[in-house]
Amino acid sequence: MERTTSRYLSDENQVSRWVKWWVIAGVVMVFLQIAIGGITRLTGSGLSITRWEIVTGTMPPIGEQAWQEAFELYKATPQYQKINQGMSMSEFKFIYFWEYFHRLWARLMFFVFVFPYGWFLWRRMLTRRLSRRLLIVVLLAGIEGFFGWIMVASGLIKRPWVNAYNLTLHLTMGIIIFAWLLWTVFIAYQPYPAVRQSAKGWRWAWTLIVLSFVQIALGAMMSGTKAGLLYPSWPDMDGGFWPSVLSDGANWTLDSFMHYDSNPFVPTLIQFLHRNMAYLLTLLIGWFVWQHWQHSASNTRMRRSYWMMLGALTLQIVLGILTLINCRGTIPVDLGVAHQAGAVLLLSTVLYTAYQWSGVQLRAHRA
Repeated sequence: MERTTSRYLSDENQVSRWVKWWVIAGVVMVFLQIAIGGITRLTGSGLSITRWEIVTGTMPPIGEQAWQEAFELYKATPQYQKINQGMSMSEFKFIYFWEYFHRLWARLMFFVFVFPYGWFLWRRMLTRRLSRRLLIVVLLAGIEGFFGWIMVASGLIKRPWVNAYNLTLHLTMGIIIFAWLLWTVFIAYQPYPAVRQSAKGWRWAWTLIVLSFVQIALGAMMSGTKAGLLYPSWPDMDGGFWPSVLSDGANWTLDSFMHYDSNPFVPTLIQFLHRNMAYLLTLLIGWFVWQHWQHSASNTRMRRSYWMMLGALTLQIVLGILTLINCRGTIPVDLGVAHQAGAVLLLSTVLYTAYQWSGVQLRAHRA
């Protein structure tokens, strides 16, 4: 590619296909990391590695003695003492694998992002807009790693599992990185989306994004508090719409939220909110598509975004119901991970729809 006088490509220049494929690879890797994190959480593997060793932790235990030392460190954790006492070495290796794989994938993503970023920047293959956005991805990834360790550390002192609020923060940050990077892909492939006639659709699309983020955060709290185990039925909760535990005013205290694992109040509240946020999102997405379908007849990308959003929504509803009704004593790993991945897929379609409407904002900015 011919070099320009600037350090960056101009926004009008076409982005190299290598840059496009690289950014797509990043999105796929973050998506897989979220799925691997779901497996790690649902198999109870997240506390199997008790140290945060950025460099030396790249290698797993090698040899019987190293494995025994790692196992002894795990035996000192509340999770082993309260839940997994008597676990065999082979069982420990299973949960160790998933936590190790989760951390190893994070390290691999670092190299996939940082070195190509420096190369493309040196070769002047990035626009200024893309360069800024990708630098932010690297910074967010560093913060995410720190949040991940805070989450793990919260389960190594008193609790036999990680703190649900820290888990929610960790997953939400991962979703933010995914969304930011996916939006960057849209920019790379379609720098200037089609201009719409009204900004109303743009505002509504962003409302759907915000609600989708809230729903994913509630889903993380569902997992962290094991709320799905309390009411594994649908559409009712304990035979009705409003669980009786929520009517007791004595439960609505700060102490209940801080010590959420000592009574069923917070898990019940989280499941109630998660269910009803799903209903609200379903209604709003259906309304949004119905309102704007006729006005998008000449815009193929817009029509495609609506179909993708409706398809992802339908899939997520089915996965959510199946996951819930199968929470009999334990959360099904396969359905739980599929449901989490479905949430990311649905968010992706909402983001794509919002991006198609972002032409309104670009037009207003240029004016």
